[in-house]
Amino acid sequence: MVQGLGAWGQQPSSIIATCPPLPTGVTSVTVLDSQGRYVGRIPPQNRYWATLDRIPGFLQQALLAVEDSRFYEHSGLDYRSIARAAMKDVLKGRMAEGGSTITQQLIKNKFLSSARTLDRKIEEAKLAMEFEKTYSKQQILEMYFNEIYYGNGAQGIVQAARLYFDKRPEELNEGECLLLAGVPKNPSRYNPFGKPSDVAGRRDVVLKRMEDLQLITPQRRLALQAHGAATRPLGQAPQYLAQIRAQLIGRLGAAAVEQGGLEVIAAMDLDLQRLAEQTLKEGVKRLSPGLQGALVCLDPTTGDVLAAVGDAEGTASAINRAFVSRRQPGSAIKPLIYANALEKGLTAASLWSDEAVAYEAGPGQTWKPQNYGREEFGELSLRQALAHSGNIITVKVLETVGVPSFVNFAGKAGLTLPAQNGLSLALGTAEVTLKDLVQAYTPLANAGMKAEARTILRIYDRRRQTWIENPPAISQAMSPAAAFITTQMLKDVLTYGTAKSLRPFSQGRPSAGKTGTTDNGMDAWFVGYTPNLLTGVWIGYDQPRPGGKGFTGGGVAAPIWERFMTKAVSSRPTLDFPMPETVVVRSIDPTTGLLAQEACPQKQDEFFVSGTEPVEPCATHGLEPLPQEETIPR
Repeated sequence: MVQGLGAWGQQPSSIIATCPPLPTGVTSVTVLDSQGRYVGRIPPQNRYWATLDRIPGFLQQALLAVEDSRFYEHSGLDYRSIARAAMKDVLKGRMAEGGSTITQQLIKNKFLSSARTLDRKIEEAKLAMEFEKTYSKQQILEMYFNEIYYGNGAQGIVQAARLYFDKRPEELNEGECLLLAGVPKNPSRYNPFGKPSDVAGRRDVVLKRMEDLQLITPQRRLALQAHGAATRPLGQAPQYLAQIRAQLIGRLGAAAVEQGGLEVIAAMDLDLQRLAEQTLKEGVKRLSPGLQGALVCLDPTTGDVLAAVGDAEGTASAINRAFVSRRQPGSAIKPLIYANALEKGLTAASLWSDEAVAYEAGPGQTWKPQNYGREEFGELSLRQALAHSGNIITVKVLETVGVPSFVNFAGKAGLTLPAQNGLSLALGTAEVTLKDLVQAYTPLANAGMKAEARTILRIYDRRRQTWIENPPAISQAMSPAAAFITTQMLKDVLTYGTAKSLRPFSQGRPSAGKTGTTDNGMDAWFVGYTPNLLTGVWIGYDQPRPGGKGFTGGGVAAPIWERFMTKAVSSRPTLDFPMPETVVVRSIDPTTGLLAQEACPQKQDEFFVSGTEPVEPCATHGLEPLPQEETIPR
């Protein structure tokens, strides 16, 4: 019995696999953008075992040449290599890692620590010799190929072949074998996705060693060195691909996705995706080290996710900030409250007091909401309150509308909010994903129709040669009138409100949007849209902490939105939001919200849901009302 070898030492010699055998036909899922351009692929996630007869003989030769050329001659230890390594240790004055056989490497990786100590080396040597008494050379080599780490999460030759070349081990050509043979020396440096000069240099070392051992001729070495091998990158947009994988599993099941053989046509526009990645990366880099961000861009009429970035560096991450991570949206939730209020009969012109009020918050406790900057605006219209993102008035509006009504209203827009949060929902205390928040704005941009966010347009099953369509999911979330008037109110956010830095953009393109900033400046949001493009941006730290002075939705998220949208809309037609027949326009005195008179010093055209428009003239400045025209004033 081999001491310390655990389950391996207790199995018959014919049973060495520690994961299922590689089945036939397992392939990656290929993802193309909406125009048929290659985006990337989703490889199988499970580990599989490849028997030695499925591992190319050339790969076996290359690996043994560079790692353990006397593998079939020694009994677990190569004393010549140990002697050479010892001389290097003496010359360098430290313990080097040279001299290890394939068997020793397998033992170290599977059972021992990587500490460079004499005790560990002695234990490794003892176990290696016992291991060779238990298993044949072929079994040990097979174990090595299937257990060794190949970098980038690839454990074993099956995952490595799939990850780097999208092949099964037996399909690898000689150039690909050479690259993989060089990886175990330093997986993080020499893996095929590594720095090209390092990877090529390591390949040349493998080739030279094979020539020295007369496994190949000098002419063959030069030919292989010149030919090279091309990897097949996983592709771009790792968070987008992760979402597609989750959607495929939800629709087809995990087994079907693992088997592969699928070609996915994504809703992505690859040009916009690249623009989003670049804009977010550059924008976050300008702000502060350690910051993260996300950006999601939708077509508001179909819900197509045209671009989604869930990492400011554009790299694969365990955190998908675009689709999965949940954070408080702050004031970015407010447009839905105001749209709900319009449906309840309130108007953009109605005046509300900004005076603070206290609410019961439990036995002997009160809650007194404050405006973000502790400002006091006095009396404001709902239009002004939304533009300035007033907290106090918004809480009062939610109280009037009713929390249950708003929770139901938000649910129709795609946001599931906890009613138990009560009036604090007005301040965005319920956590949401960026994708869901952006999706909830689609009714505002699309005449009240919610378009469910869609990453997959259609799926082609190569095995069955059939297409699976995924049509848009559109539903009525609010009235066209409420959507239109809320959008007209949100236009002011970009002209004199909390995102007034976007005024130049809004002057060139009809656009609307809303900032969001959570308590102590921990999360900064901006969600904005034109009639044909809707984009949301989130900026913050993964471990929530204050962003510092000026860390607001208008200060950090809106500028990134503007840089992205300026280029994104440049090739799209300039359109305005169409006014529905259920909306009327009246000239009012904004200080009273009543019909304007000749004597009124201020006059403003305002939009109303038909039936809620004022009918009384302003009595403060005169008695003769101005003639009213039901036209769009801008």
